[in-house]
Amino acid sequence: MKSYKLSIIVVVISVLVSCNKDLNTELTYESYEFAGIDEDAGDWNPILLASGSDISVDAPAATNSAEYQAELSEVKSKIASMTPDQKKKVDFWTNNSVLRWNEIALGLIAKYNLIPGPNEDESYTLPDPSNPAGPPPFPFAHPPYASRALAYLSVAQFDGLIAAWHYKFEFNRPAPYLVDSEIPNTYVSNGLPSYPSEGAVLATTARKILTAMFPLEAEYLSKLEQEHLESLILAGENVPSDLEAGIKIGEEIATIALSRAANDGMKNAQAPKAVSDSLRAAAFERFGWQWENLESPVRPVGLTPLFGKVKMWNVPNVEATRPEIPPAPGSEIFQKDIKILEDYADNVTNERRRIANYWQDGLGTYTPPGHWNDIAGEYILKYKMNVIRTARTFAYMNMAIMDGGVSCWDAKYYYYYPRPIQMIKDFETIAGTPNFPSYTSGHSVFSAAAASVLTYIFPQEGEIFNEWAEEAAISRVYGGIHWTFDATVGTTQGRNVAEYTINAAKIDGADN
Repeated sequence: MKSYKLSIIVVVISVLVSCNKDLNTELTYESYEFAGIDEDAGDWNPILLASGSDISVDAPAATNSAEYQAELSEVKSKIASMTPDQKKKVDFWTNNSVLRWNEIALGLIAKYNLIPGPNEDESYTLPDPSNPAGPPPFPFAHPPYASRALAYLSVAQFDGLIAAWHYKFEFNRPAPYLVDSEIPNTYVSNGLPSYPSEGAVLATTARKILTAMFPLEAEYLSKLEQEHLESLILAGENVPSDLEAGIKIGEEIATIALSRAANDGMKNAQAPKAVSDSLRAAAFERFGWQWENLESPVRPVGLTPLFGKVKMWNVPNVEATRPEIPPAPGSEIFQKDIKILEDYADNVTNERRRIANYWQDGLGTYTPPGHWNDIAGEYILKYKMNVIRTARTFAYMNMAIMDGGVSCWDAKYYYYYPRPIQMIKDFETIAGTPNFPSYTSGHSVFSAAAASVLTYIFPQEGEIFNEWAEEAAISRVYGGIHWTFDATVGTTQGRNVAEYTINAAKIDGADN
């Protein structure tokens, strides 16, 4: 199986992209010629905005004006004094910085995907957004948190670029290197108008969204934003007024996105023990079973019991995608599943262990949602997507992944189904024991949702995406963490969730 690995180092970000689990090869990510520039993308339907013109941008100065000529002189002066370090940063950001900011987001998720440990008295202190330094530090970037952070980042960037495209092709101001032949162009020329700067939209949007999601990284993200903005000047792509217009769009769309985030219910997802206990009691009353946390010391509350109540992007309500009741413990189907899991545990082949480990995406990694963003990056590069098509791919995929997570967590805490380690005597896993109920499998739902959207975007690659989604699902069974029906039903659940997102994508105007 081939997969795409954008190298993730939070402090020193590598330009090289490592790839694939079976082949010792690397993909380099450099400036490239886009397959097209989508001149009509300013008319596409945004997600948060009503239209690309919702954010107003003033008309730019003409290229023959004294004001603009002064900007050109400033650009030439800065390029002439560029340092080797600045040149490295210019090369790093490239002409498709959606991928770079996605890579940075994945790095932050991996850095903060560390579960808070117990205190000396075996109590637990939860990360507190009002005191992000902690201890423990905020956030704990677990899979639900990661899916939400990636969704808000990519949706805001997509909408911001629609606004930028609207004005780019209304004003059609050429890039500096096209106006003045003395200005070199570092990146491959794609003929995009320079006002407003799409790079500035992305830099400011990302800085603002990611700072809200990872508040301890504010200084780091501000530094990256400034380096990105400076690189756009030094690459010959933009003049300062191009950046100013792009920054304005980025600030406004990020504010709109964060307003939605503030009211989507996530702040209540990590519910107190009384709420968690009430969910447990309700499930026992309905079904006669309940999941027990087998950690030592035991955490008083499972992971984000109310994530299933967070506002979804495209699914009307969680009941629309809630799966059927799982098999009752002791039933014939249940007993057959025990035999399957016992057989896997007694016959751990190298291939099964490899699959379980490859899709583990546990603590200290960019999580299953991040894994699928990584995979998407490979195909964005393979098909030479432009900036706005890249943002669209991430936006729809990450909305589906987040909606899948919400649907999955609703099922987890509605059914409160026990894990195999609780129900099979002397059973051991090879992949730990997650701190939340079993049914359905998060890996399965996240993966199937992502694979379905990627199949819509890249239909010729659908077979491999779906193969990987099914492998991600069975990996949790091989690891002993899930029942087979957690995986199979979760895969169906993820595909059902994704259909709502795909239906929205089909009418946004990009396929016309």
